[in-house]
Amino acid sequence: MENPRLTFVTPTILAGDRSLTSLVAHELAHSWSGNLVTNGTWNDFWLNEGFTVYFERRIMEHLYGREYADMLQVLGRDALHHTIEEIGATSPDTHLRLNLAGRDPDEGLTEIAYEKGCSLLLTLEGLIGRPRLDAFIKEYFARFSFQAMDTDSFLHYLRAELLDQEPGLEARLQLSDWVDSPGLPANAPAVTSHRFGAVDQALARLAAGTAPAALAPETAKWSSHEWVYFLHGLPPTLSAEQLKSLDDAFHFTTSGNAEILTAWFPHTLRAGYSAADPALENFLRHVGRRKFLVPLYRALLATPDGQQRARAIYAEARPNYHSVATGTLDTLLAERT
Repeated sequence: MENPRLTFVTPTILAGDRSLTSLVAHELAHSWSGNLVTNGTWNDFWLNEGFTVYFERRIMEHLYGREYADMLQVLGRDALHHTIEEIGATSPDTHLRLNLAGRDPDEGLTEIAYEKGCSLLLTLEGLIGRPRLDAFIKEYFARFSFQAMDTDSFLHYLRAELLDQEPGLEARLQLSDWVDSPGLPANAPAVTSHRFGAVDQALARLAAGTAPAALAPETAKWSSHEWVYFLHGLPPTLSAEQLKSLDDAFHFTTSGNAEILTAWFPHTLRAGYSAADPALENFLRHVGRRKFLVPLYRALLATPDGQQRARAIYAEARPNYHSVATGTLDTLLAERT
């Protein structure tokens, strides 16, 4: 929770290698987008999170370089595509401006607000350049400090202070497509990562028969983001024996990084790699964050004896979970009963 000057964060950011500092940057950036200028209603949540993700990536670029920030952009875009596929490409819930009337606001807390909002700002940056966008953003937060902002008011300000100053700019931005149309607009900038290109090469070598241990020299300096991308790139058909070879080489099961574990355990569950079961169950009993719990419970429920195992773990672990997690998991496990 991003209280000004007193942010409460999940203990899962303590990975032991300072690899998840982007979350710290994100929550600190909420001092501006979210606390200095606050979304007027939950329908306008993207004004909080779209700006904050954009700021987070800019901070990471400043600290660690453009190639590092590019990895975050690619992972974010992948998460956005997954969310759009899950919700439905034509669903109004993929609009930036939502309609949550009569609904739980939690239904609007998806990657749409975060990553589609960030992509809109990236598109605008590409059209006008960073110096102009930075000047606009600084003036926006100065002008509306300690006030609530809704989407209509923001669009009015954006047009008056920026878009209307350059004929044709709003058309090139395709603003209405971003705000009130589903999916990801066609003019969204492509995001690529040079460092992930090296991961793709390692995955190709692995698929061609290279032993995992032989990849050690080129993976020695990988960040957690490269490892997550690597795990997402593994085929879903790997056997338990193949996963053991990967685990022996890279020690995924004993990782202290929640992002890596959440990408690894679905593979172990699918393949029946039982050596990872104690670590998985320990993770589910001690981590209370929905982002990690939901995909792991879904993966567990998809296994032959998963319903019984999931219910047993959940009954023990539920008191330790955040309320937003139990709200989702109560429904998920009830559907599988």
